Amino acid sequence: MSRPLVLVLCGGRSAERLVSLVSARCVVDSLDPGRSRTRLVHLGLDGSWVEVPPARLRALEPKALLRDPEAARRLRAGGKRLDPWRLLTSLDWKDCVFPVLHGPMGEDGTLQGMLELAGAAYVGCGVYGSAASMDKEASKRVAESAGLPQVPWAAARTPREAAAAAKRFGYPVFIKPARMGSSVGVVKVQASAAIAAAMREALRYDDKALVEKAIPAREIETAVLGDPWAKKGDRFELKASICAEIAPNAEFYDYRAKYLDPDGARLMVPAPLPSRTAARVRAIALAAFRALDLYGLARVDFFVHKHTGAVFFNETNTLPGFTPISMYPRLWRESGLPTPRLIEILIALALRRARARRRLSVDPDAS
Repeated sequence: MSRPLVLVLCGGRSAERLVSLVSARCVVDSLDPGRSRTRLVHLGLDGSWVEVPPARLRALEPKALLRDPEAARRLRAGGKRLDPWRLLTSLDWKDCVFPVLHGPMGEDGTLQGMLELAGAAYVGCGVYGSAASMDKEASKRVAESAGLPQVPWAAARTPREAAAAAKRFGYPVFIKPARMGSSVGVVKVQASAAIAAAMREALRYDDKALVEKAIPAREIETAVLGDPWAKKGDRFELKASICAEIAPNAEFYDYRAKYLDPDGARLMVPAPLPSRTAARVRAIALAAFRALDLYGLARVDFFVHKHTGAVFFNETNTLPGFTPISMYPRLWRESGLPTPRLIEILIALALRRARARRRLSVDPDAS
């Protein structure tokens, strides 16, 4: 019997497509060639799917990938153009898709819907959970209905709506695209005169923005892994990792601090939190994971008030980065789970969900 295939998808049509290449490189490096075969497919800005040799991606240095918009063109040069639907429907029941696509058109439920239609097993959250988590307004409404604590927030499509929200909350506020990650398009606004420019920046990436009250906060993250409905003691029981704290050296943890500036932030793993606060962060992370109907993996981000210690849910990231410095794999490494083993578990979870779905009836007359 041939080894199972892991189909790694990278690139995409979002502003985070270069980050995706670095994540995909780390995923490919972590796959055990003795256990599975690997195919690497790059999704282009034009929507085309091109197969590229994994060795070509390995040959590109991570920092160069992030700084060079021509990296994707070189990666795809001479690659085999594929028919996406034919590729996905040709997969065997033991094969798995590992989408390493960050942001819109990859992490927001669009690709997940295609994978569901094709009947493919895939790593990560389903259509609803992916879409709701990518849309910050939707995820905050779900969190609100679940009783999870949050800082004041509002959605806005115009500078007037944003200004009205900021006036209610009091300055400073953050304005960000509602459906984007990696801190792309995020602006901290100190006064009403800066609202229009901040909205222009946010609306470069989305047609809706989120306005959030800025508080004196510590940025805390935890990683969640597992099947939310697995029984206690099951090897796929839902768990949260230790917590990490990100202390940016800039005013906030922006795209440059995350990916381009080696001194952009101090990462403290584990986070220097009281055990009671850390336990509350993990408990809220699991509650958010279940409320948003997530599956497999997510990084869950929080604010902890610097003076009161109050914990506030911020957002979930359903396809977090897998770069060498990304917090999701690092949190699990620091919790005792090496990245190659983490990748194995994520693939096993994907196959477990696919098996469960195949058992569902599609015949309304079946007894």
